[in-house]
Amino acid sequence: MMYPLVTDLADEGIPIAVTCRVLGFSKQGYFKWRAKPICDRDLSDAYLINAAFDAHGDDPGFGYRFISDELEALGHVASENRVHRLCSLQRIWSVHSKKRGLNRKPGPAVHDDLVQRDFTATAINTLWLTDISEQPTGEGKLYLCAVKDVFSNRIVGYSMDAQMPAALAVDALKNALVTREVATTIVHSDRGSQFRSRAFVRALKEAELRGSMGRVGTCADNAAMESFFALLQKNVLNSQRWKTREELRLAIATWIERTYNRRRRQRGLGRLTPVEYETIYRVAKAA
Repeated sequence: MMYPLVTDLADEGIPIAVTCRVLGFSKQGYFKWRAKPICDRDLSDAYLINAAFDAHGDDPGFGYRFISDELEALGHVASENRVHRLCSLQRIWSVHSKKRGLNRKPGPAVHDDLVQRDFTATAINTLWLTDISEQPTGEGKLYLCAVKDVFSNRIVGYSMDAQMPAALAVDALKNALVTREVATTIVHSDRGSQFRSRAFVRALKEAELRGSMGRVGTCADNAAMESFFALLQKNVLNSQRWKTREELRLAIATWIERTYNRRRRQRGLGRLTPVEYETIYRVAKAA
């Protein structure tokens, strides 16, 4: 911007009108700038950039989508495209941005490990597990976040989206809370960015749930959820080629609700379905 130069030359005795004419802009434009050197948009961008640097500093794995979620959680109003533009200008990029597929490189834990690889529960809503899987379609990937109750192996909540922001995990958790009465339930996850985001941590706190994260490199932490995703792969994903995300979304939801939760008997549950196992538990508890 050349306006500060006009001020510097004016201090040396060169008329403002002459400088503006030589530099090719109007005096009105210069005086408007001098009355308000920083416009509201530039000031707002500066605040967003500072907040983006703070969010990225907390976790270098955050790309612009996660940063956008963090800014919204902090009360900033900005579209995802605007955050993308500002992050690109300031070279604020995820350290994993050039890797394809799920961004699952573990970051710092935001919760203690309350499970210690003991994936058992003696009552409903004592321990939930959550994880994210990606599924291919002709339109591109569809991401699924699922929440499982360890006691009955029932999928109590899930969410699907074409992208993988923190909102995907938050929506799955909220979906579970709609039908479950919880009190200090432990929600155990890996250290993915979605589960370390402020939005997800805040959702846990608001629901009075206890977050838990396993150690880095502990494959057993994902085994319980991977068994569910393996069944999904075998029974739904491998059954045909899926042309659209909506087609696959409907198939996944139908399989979870109609087959996995209500019709598929599990030996670990005494050859009962998850819904049957929970029903028997509730009847016995009420007796």
